[in-house]
Amino acid sequence: MRIEDGVEAVIKADGLTKKFGNLAAVQDVSLAVERGDIFGFLGPNGSGKSTVIRMLCGLLQPTAGSAALDGLDVVRETEEIKRRIGYMSQRFSLYEDLTAQENLDFYGAIYGLDRSSLSERRRTVSELVGLQERLAQIVGTLSGGFKQRLALACALLHRPRILFLDEPTAGIDPVARREIWDLLFRLAGEGTTLFVTTHYMDEAERCSEVGYIYHSRLLAVGKPKDLKQLPELTSEGARWFALSCAEPTRVLSLLRTLPQILDATIFGESIHVQARSGTDCEAIVAALKGQELNGIDCRPVVPSLEDVFVTLTRRHRARLGG
Repeated sequence: MRIEDGVEAVIKADGLTKKFGNLAAVQDVSLAVERGDIFGFLGPNGSGKSTVIRMLCGLLQPTAGSAALDGLDVVRETEEIKRRIGYMSQRFSLYEDLTAQENLDFYGAIYGLDRSSLSERRRTVSELVGLQERLAQIVGTLSGGFKQRLALACALLHRPRILFLDEPTAGIDPVARREIWDLLFRLAGEGTTLFVTTHYMDEAERCSEVGYIYHSRLLAVGKPKDLKQLPELTSEGARWFALSCAEPTRVLSLLRTLPQILDATIFGESIHVQARSGTDCEAIVAALKGQELNGIDCRPVVPSLEDVFVTLTRRHRARLGG
């Protein structure tokens, strides 16, 4: 996968590779992220996500390939890159025995902000993330959602042009997740470029573009709507359906025994089914007759991002012989 000529990208990687001895942690990763986009980076634990981010941030030198942030080479211009990026780690890394304001002041000093600039930026980022009423609170007593807000505020103190967020909503409740994403949309609207790792498919749907890495290789990258149209998902004329029924777990087991069904999984309140060419809803419902099932409703659907990634993963495993 190569970057198209003429693409103006704030984050750009071309053939990025990292080996540790005989282990290839990242192989031939190419991607491009435009200014103000939210790029969602997905993949199982151990797939290479963190290694890619470390190379993009200039913290780890690639074995092969190249990368640039804001036009700066990640190998030759590392120090300047550090001034232009913010990073919010998955693991909360602030000081829990200090107040929220003391954490902001500490990180402001690390970024080299003088007292006047720090005071102005502390006020600005606190208002942005809704932390004004919590500045005097000891961080260890904050909820998970407010800890994430504080971590985001610290990452924004020095006005970064590019923000890396490693699972920013992991472990927080749905309301806090929505509020964090509202903040991310606001930042993107103001021109900040966001590179976000997540395991949540609904969050991936909100991203401008999505990349999926598995076993060190980037299997797919593109807009969510385009990934759902990949030819790999409909090879040999495969079709996708959603079944609604009163006994989804029982129906799922039955579907998996039918020769015309390539795959089936429960998705929300329905079952997503990938069927062979020539199969339609009538054929699926007819195949389930005689099983004393009530009220099966079937309709064609576009595959979800989860369907996309599961299908790509299985095909890649098959190519590897695993």
